[in-house]
Amino acid sequence: MTISVALVDDEAMIRVGLRMVLSGESDIRVVGEAADGVEALDLVARTRPDVVLIDVRMPRMDGLEAARRLVREHPDSKVIVLTTFDEDEHVASALRAGVSGFLLKVAPPEHLIEAVRTVAAGGGLLDPAVTLRVIAAFAAQPDPSQVTSRAAELESLTTRETDVLKLLAQGLTNTQIATRLYLGEATVKTHLSRILMKLNVTTRVQAVVFAYESGLVRPGTGTTGFPG
Repeated sequence: MTISVALVDDEAMIRVGLRMVLSGESDIRVVGEAADGVEALDLVARTRPDVVLIDVRMPRMDGLEAARRLVREHPDSKVIVLTTFDEDEHVASALRAGVSGFLLKVAPPEHLIEAVRTVAAGGGLLDPAVTLRVIAAFAAQPDPSQVTSRAAELESLTTRETDVLKLLAQGLTNTQIATRLYLGEATVKTHLSRILMKLNVTTRVQAVVFAYESGLVRPGTGTTGFPG
């Protein structure tokens, strides 16, 4: 299956670079480019890409507002936010909007390719170099109302599922979770599928958001792992 991708960035050179990296892969096809959020909404409506790579800072409509609308209006097009180290204040808002992941603009080409494939397959990701900064930024903008409203969903999890969710929110991979809990990776994947269903979320990133918003996990308990 070929993965269709839309590129959204106000810098033409960035778009050229992204296109060059992705076009070299036989299973990825760039279907269009946009220079701001307004153009992005039109582009996605016309091309219905599997994945949208979108910058944060753009004229007319910034990437966060565009991401919110894309998630709401085109849920089948998964959104990856392109970020830099000085944009942490935007992370919590984008996470709550339901984006599928974050990727640093300076990430190696292989990370970009892996990110597109992971998100297209229904996964979520946080760039390894930005994971803890994402968590810190999210925790700095808490939503107290979510703690009580999400209690019922948390109670629906088994003890083992709760353990898996805590480790996921701390940044561990499936392999690391399996090792920590003395489980097989297939069993961890099964637990994760059930967790997503019970919490009524669709990606690992949204599950991490849930863990922090509900109070299940708090800043300072994480690791430097990669929840992808």
